[in-house]
Amino acid sequence: MISTGIFGGSFNPIHNGHVELARQLLASAGLDEIWFVVSPQNPFKRAADLLDDEQRLKMVELALKGEPRMHASDYEFRMPRPSYMWHTLQSMSRDYPDRRFVLLIGADNWERFSEWYAWRDILSHYRIVIYPRGGSAVDAASLPEGVSLVDTRLIDISSTQVRQLLAAGRPINGLVPDSVARYISDNGLYAPKV
Repeated sequence: MISTGIFGGSFNPIHNGHVELARQLLASAGLDEIWFVVSPQNPFKRAADLLDDEQRLKMVELALKGEPRMHASDYEFRMPRPSYMWHTLQSMSRDYPDRRFVLLIGADNWERFSEWYAWRDILSHYRIVIYPRGGSAVDAASLPEGVSLVDTRLIDISSTQVRQLLAAGRPINGLVPDSVARYISDNGLYAPKV
């Protein structure tokens, strides 16, 4: 069985922190690969704030070039919206019986996990790996069976920060892969409001 981490997100836009975190998770969680599942509509986020699905997917593809164990996935684009992780995991498990899926979530999401749709079902059917997030503390000793906390380095970059810098007409050097920065610039994405 291939151990596949599911790293879901809006990736609006993907940044260097996402890619570096995935590198660390491959090692610390013992995964064979990680799928970056681009969410067309996160139930906890306003769709109006999201860039076009295909543009966000394209940026993930660009960011993951040269990362053979990381893959951009548009799987949720073909599913009902909003995207519920339980439905995604169940559907993927049917479509890819050769893989064992592992859900990768930040400590901030773990704090809200009981608000997720069918969260008990996810807990009972899938392994969950939690990575640290600033401002969120997880007590490893209190985690249920099948849930583990990994010790990855905190990376202080957020998609919100990147969007705010771009909206202010400021540079984003070092925050996103160069290929993503070029794509954003060439397509006038997140540009200052005139």
